[in-house]
Amino acid sequence: MTDATDELRRMDKEIRALRRKLHRAEEERRVLEVVNDQNQSLLRAIHAEVERSRAVIERQNEQLRALYEQIVAEQKVSESLLLNILPRPIAERLKARADVIADTFPEVTVLFADIVGFTRLSATVSPEELVVMLNAIFTEFDELADRHGLEKIKTIGDAYMAAAGLPEPRANHAECAARLALDMIAALERFNRTQHAELQVRIGLNTGAVVAGVIGKRKFIYDLWGDAVNTASRMESHGLAGRVQMTDTTRMRLPDSFRVEERGVIDVKGKGPLRTWLLVAAE
Repeated sequence: MTDATDELRRMDKEIRALRRKLHRAEEERRVLEVVNDQNQSLLRAIHAEVERSRAVIERQNEQLRALYEQIVAEQKVSESLLLNILPRPIAERLKARADVIADTFPEVTVLFADIVGFTRLSATVSPEELVVMLNAIFTEFDELADRHGLEKIKTIGDAYMAAAGLPEPRANHAECAARLALDMIAALERFNRTQHAELQVRIGLNTGAVVAGVIGKRKFIYDLWGDAVNTASRMESHGLAGRVQMTDTTRMRLPDSFRVEERGVIDVKGKGPLRTWLLVAAE
């Protein structure tokens, strides 16, 4: 009987121990469930924050991409405007922060052209019509200058200035300038036929050394200086309407494919007597 009682007591003790273990295990399970729930909530919160951050980053990336594209587009516009003012090699040097741009060219051919009769025409048409006509003429001259490899320097009123052999030197600068001059006369004749006008162009050519450079800090201009420039201007102002007058210096640099006729010696303001020639045609 005593053995049985002892056995029952032992079993009861073990049962109570098991119950305590089960109770502790249950408590630990509930704690783990709470921690797990908290972890899940934390993970969901972290995930939501990551998604919000990703969305913000994507929006910022889009904004940066749009800003970059805008900057690139504005740079292209700025470069296009700069190239409308300056030759490309000069514009590249200017963008590279060159303080002073001044180059000496030992031999170029300078062209001056003046629209004869334009001042008289300006008194008979409206300002808008005048600008439209001049723009049409000079646009054609620009295209011809590009075709023949000349650099347009500037326009002043109804006068047009260009040069061959700069900013990149070329051996056939006189030939290029002469061909442009002949094409400019032909272009104005076509303009007269289509617009029922009676305009003529007077052109002067001269060859020699010049200094070329950029003037200005906010409003740039690429310009030329030197006796060769002044003489080319005199060839135009002392020339004949509808003709191309050149100095002997330019004539000697033209190939035999050009036909010229001697005009003779004329008295040029600021220069004195100069032997000049008239360009007739290119064969």
